[in-house]
Order: sequence, then C-alpha cells, then structure tokens
Amino acid sequence: MGSGRTLDFAIAAVDRALRSLFAPARTTRPVPAALASDPARPLSETDRRTSAALMRVNHAGELAAQALYHGQAFVARSATTRDMLLAAARSESDHLAWCEMRLRELAARQSLLNPLWYAGSFAIGAAAGLMGDRASLGFVAETERQVERHLDEHLDRLPPGDSRSRAILQAMRAEEIAHGAAAAAAGGVRPPAPVRGLMRRTARAMTGSAYWI
Repeated sequence: MGSGRTLDFAIAAVDRALRSLFAPARTTRPVPAALASDPARPLSETDRRTSAALMRVNHAGELAAQALYHGQAFVARSATTRDMLLAAARSESDHLAWCEMRLRELAARQSLLNPLWYAGSFAIGAAAGLMGDRASLGFVAETERQVERHLDEHLDRLPPGDSRSRAILQAMRAEEIAHGAAAAAAGGVRPPAPVRGLMRRTARAMTGSAYWI
C-alpha cells in the first residue's frame, strides 16, 4: 500500500473516530417500535434506572463494535473484506443512534468512559485484522456470538413494562446474528479458546463499568 493511500486511510479512520465519539449518532432507518399488542407502560423510577443502565451498556457496546470494525477495516488486506467491515460498522451506527435516542427518552447519560471503549476496541480490532482477513472475519463472527448472548441476558433483565427498549434490543439482536453469519460464510476462522475467553473477560469488564459509569 502506498504512503499516500495509507495517509488517506488514517485520515478516514480519525474522521470515523471523531464522528463516533463526538457527533450525535444518526440512523438511516426507523427506530424499531414495540408491537401494538404490547403498549408501553409508564416506568417506575426503579425500572427507569434499570433500563437506563442497561441501555447505557448497550450504547457503549455498539460504540465498541463500531471501533472494532473500524480497526479491522484499517488493516484489512482485501477491499472486499474492508467493504464488508465498513458496511457492518454502518449498521452498528444505526444501533448506536437507537440506543442514544432511548437514553435521552430515559433521561440518562452515556458512559463517561466511551473514549476509552473506542480506543481500546479499535486497537483490538486492528490486532485481529493483522492476523489476516480470515482470522479477522472469524473474530467478527465470535464477537457477534458473544453479543447475542449478552443481548439475551439484557432482554431477560429489562423491566417488563419497557417495551420500547425491548423492541430496540430485539432488532439489534437479529442484525448481530446476521453479521456473524455473514462473516463466517465469508471464510472466517474461529479464534482459539484462549482468545475467546479473553474476549469474554474484556466484554465483562466493559459492561460492568458502563453499567455504572
């Protein structure tokens, strides 16, 4: 890769990082709505705080997912893999906007550690990408498997009356599964067990911190 093209990629990566962290997230699609048969009910203060904390974690997770994809795309060896990663990142941008909107509705803030989540996740994504495109795609598939389990847990923990947040998480879950399946179908190689364990521990540290901070 020529130095000029490397510089272009670096500038684009910085631009994506600044937009992800400091610009209001924008969605290209409607926010998922609750079913008409499951109307929203007013939340108690306790339930509002619970929903807000869970959606703050999901917002931080979507920001981290964007950063992972951006880091992997930055070092991807083929244009096809790079385009797939950036398309997935754009989908995560919609998820980020949905979570951000729901946090505003719940009168709640984002995680104060978002810059740390982005920087750390970008570095992890770049490290995964340096192992080659097949390893990078396998990392995507494993990440999405773990995200699916995480969202299942949050759907169980959401207050029963919060149909608005539930609709968002259910839509996100379906798309995360699709991302993982696409990465596996494109030739992704599953990471070894120690790497998968490290991914789980890292995710737990992030979600545990973002719940409160």
